[in-house]
Amino acid sequence: MAHNAAAVTTALGLTKPNAVEPLQVTFAAIDIEPSHWKGDVLAVLVTEKDLLRSPGSSTFENALLQRLDDQLGGLLSEATAEEDFAGKSGQSVVLRLQGQGFKRLGLIGLGRVAPSTAEACRSIGESVASIAKSARAGSAAVVLASPGGIQEEFRLNAAAAIASGIVLGLHEDNRYRSESKKMHLKQVDLIGLGCGPEVEQKLKLADHISSGVIFGKDLVNSPANVLTPVVLAEEASNIASTYSDVFTATILDEERCRELKMGSYLGVAAASANPPRFIHLCYKPPGGNIKRKLAIVGKGLTFDSGGYNIKVGPICSIELMKWDMGGSAAVFGAAKALGQIKPPGVEVHFIVAACENMISGTGMRPGDIVTASNGKTIEVNNTDAEGRLTLADALVYACKQGVDKIVDLATLTGACRVALGPSIAGILTQSDELHKEVTAASEVSGEKFWRLPFEESYWESMKSSVADMLNTGAPQGGVITAALFLKQFVDEKVQWMHIDIAGPVWSHKKRSATGFGVATMVEWVLKNSS
Repeated sequence: MAHNAAAVTTALGLTKPNAVEPLQVTFAAIDIEPSHWKGDVLAVLVTEKDLLRSPGSSTFENALLQRLDDQLGGLLSEATAEEDFAGKSGQSVVLRLQGQGFKRLGLIGLGRVAPSTAEACRSIGESVASIAKSARAGSAAVVLASPGGIQEEFRLNAAAAIASGIVLGLHEDNRYRSESKKMHLKQVDLIGLGCGPEVEQKLKLADHISSGVIFGKDLVNSPANVLTPVVLAEEASNIASTYSDVFTATILDEERCRELKMGSYLGVAAASANPPRFIHLCYKPPGGNIKRKLAIVGKGLTFDSGGYNIKVGPICSIELMKWDMGGSAAVFGAAKALGQIKPPGVEVHFIVAACENMISGTGMRPGDIVTASNGKTIEVNNTDAEGRLTLADALVYACKQGVDKIVDLATLTGACRVALGPSIAGILTQSDELHKEVTAASEVSGEKFWRLPFEESYWESMKSSVADMLNTGAPQGGVITAALFLKQFVDEKVQWMHIDIAGPVWSHKKRSATGFGVATMVEWVLKNSS
């Protein structure tokens, strides 16, 4: 199929993203009396218990709050009463001050107890970012009214998650706006969460991961007329060139994919004027000494119209189908972060079969049979179940790299979004070991996953009368049958997990990508590295 080069070199609508300065926020873990801190915003994290008063008086039982109240001449006590601030989760109040070392004092409610999960700490960081943005603050400090409320073994992860939440809360995608807001916050001090090299190293790691999450978010937020498969390949190549000490990039064009017999992937790509690109980044640690080989595979549909089974109706959200490359965004966001972290002892392959699923006279039709690169034939009974067709050839390719474990991430089924909602990804694997690893990684990242059953009997509905299999089965259990389909393209010797991120890839409330999957994949690689 011939492509019009001129049509793909200039974006439809002449849209070009603006160059945006990356966020530059410096974090420091310090040990100081909070009331002595000097800067723009002092954010105090308080539980409901912290706000209890001594019987018969307005004196706070919490020592820090009482010191601050004394310093402010009782203003804190008055404000919490007048604003009806009770320290409940989601509550906050900000006081503008005169003649103090800090210009504003913010109280952020934690609820009944101090946070004990990365997710809760990240949410706190986002609240701090919101206050800092509103105040146009250049500096901020975060302190727990009762530092002992966070368990000692969780403090490192708590500090990192709060820092990540602040960075992600500050981030705004202004690349496609004619005017953009200036970000003022440059310095954040974390008080009472420990100090020293170990904390500083953890904060640095959080910064690297956050940069990968932001990169992933920006990829998903990019419109399909700008982020074509070729441009996605260029973005991946830029990661390899930026971290050339640990990365190499291999980009396969349509002709090379045809030589590798990737008929399943190329069948999906056939209708689009934008040519496909098969993307392979390989991370090798400095100094060699490789103990494990991993692959992270992502679905890379830069736009999904549904093909001839076109997406119709509001539930299909065709206008949001730029997010159908959310799996590839997680893959390359993780790659960017790992390029900065450079973990030892592990080789990682980042693989994406990027293309568009469009409609044209050259496109795949319902009823067509395509042949994957492992020789298996697939009767296409639904052109809108295209992601699994691209992943089929990507998984075969990944197995050929000699890896021990594979995780694939994909916005694969609406069924998973219906089953688990907007915040939880579904995971399917027959490897308990791999499940434990990814679960442990998610506890550090704060992202939510739920294991679904691998019900082999459901394969019966995937059988074709004319080919090895159909690409979709019965409408019930669609998440499971999708995973059973992918299993046909994975070597039995390789541990493999499928993650369906169709729900959490996008925040409908914020109308923006989430960067879901990046942090967990980084933590998974680090656990295999250690």
